[in-house]
Amino acid sequence: MFSRFLGLVFWMAVFAIMGYWSAQLLGALAGALAVTIVAILKDLWRGQKISVWLRHNTVQEPPVLGGLWGDLIDRLRRILNDQKKQTQAHQQRLQDFLSAIQASPNGVVLLDPEGRIEWCNQTAAQHLGFDTKRDLMQHVVHLVRDPVFNKYFSQPTHEGEVLIEGRSSSVLSSVRLSVQLHAYGDNRQLLLSRDVTSLAQADAMRRDFVANVSHEIRTPLTVLSGFIETLQSLNLAPDERTKYLEMMATQAGRMQGLVNDLLILSQLEGSPLPQMSESVPISDLMGPIEAEARGLSQTHFALLEAPQNLIFDIAGHWELMGSRQEIYSAVSNLVNNAVRYTPSGGQVSCSWSVLPDQRLQFSVQDSGPGIAPEHLPRLTERFYRVDRSRSRESGGTGLGLAITKHVMQRHGGELKIESELGKGSKFSLIFPASRIVTHEV
Repeated sequence: MFSRFLGLVFWMAVFAIMGYWSAQLLGALAGALAVTIVAILKDLWRGQKISVWLRHNTVQEPPVLGGLWGDLIDRLRRILNDQKKQTQAHQQRLQDFLSAIQASPNGVVLLDPEGRIEWCNQTAAQHLGFDTKRDLMQHVVHLVRDPVFNKYFSQPTHEGEVLIEGRSSSVLSSVRLSVQLHAYGDNRQLLLSRDVTSLAQADAMRRDFVANVSHEIRTPLTVLSGFIETLQSLNLAPDERTKYLEMMATQAGRMQGLVNDLLILSQLEGSPLPQMSESVPISDLMGPIEAEARGLSQTHFALLEAPQNLIFDIAGHWELMGSRQEIYSAVSNLVNNAVRYTPSGGQVSCSWSVLPDQRLQFSVQDSGPGIAPEHLPRLTERFYRVDRSRSRESGGTGLGLAITKHVMQRHGGELKIESELGKGSKFSLIFPASRIVTHEV
């Protein structure tokens, strides 16, 4: 600034000398005055440009000027650049924050003091059926038309969460949501939603499991208690006593089978996956299973004139890599189920074969009554039975197919069920090719 002042004095002196040469003292004054007027007009012109820029520009690109105003503009330019960088940094942080909320598995809705939607992430839109653009500034109660939520929203305080029905893409399935309101800012509210459908299903399955186990154990316990009371209170003949003891042994065996199956399920769910170190020869595996099936068939149909026809076809020489105990359990469950549910004179065929994609398949085909299509998806649920009374008569626990499904999942295979009413059923275990060892004969 001092250098510019010296420059102005220098030019005033130059023009004053030139004026003095031409018109003595008056000319000197005129020359100095002219330089001063030009400097003032130049500064006024620069000030006008700055004024126009401040009134109409976006204050992002200030004009380039010299002099005192140029220094001011340079300082403003530096300040604006710093502010621009800070604004960009804040915008980037805000964008990162919004992106993080968008990626959240929980729904987030920002509500203004009136309860209108200011912003929501895509998860909340899916949970509650919002449109992220169309429904902005709409009152949340007008969009979430659930009586439980409306009552919760109208409360003065919102401690804890409530469960409501969410929007589902399928009419066959329902969605359960946990929603909770949190106050923040100036009378604003944060609405959080969480999909708890799987938790609700797990809780329902737990209740059903406890109820089913209690029911399955109560029946034989009631029978045992009745027989024990009879033996204690009545003087029975030896043959009657033997008959009651046999019935008690049957009920005790039924409870023992149920406990064993429950222990197997617990072990399957809590143990590591089977490794590829143990080799299970199919021929060695099927020997005990066939003997068990034939013994079960003779026990069920010993007094009938038309016994079952059991066919076991083991043509190949294969070995499976996995847990012998688990594979034995899965295969024997299918065979024993077929024997139990196939009527007298029926046929049960068991066979092993290699599929075109080199996977190994074990199939059990029976000529039983078959299963209706609506029951097929639920057959592997614990304690699920198509006909409860018939299942109890056959001696099943209702856990066999659940165990089989777990075993196949642990071995990377699958359980396939095909059935038609009146035409029997076919249950197949399909093991991946990576677990098969073939021996040439």
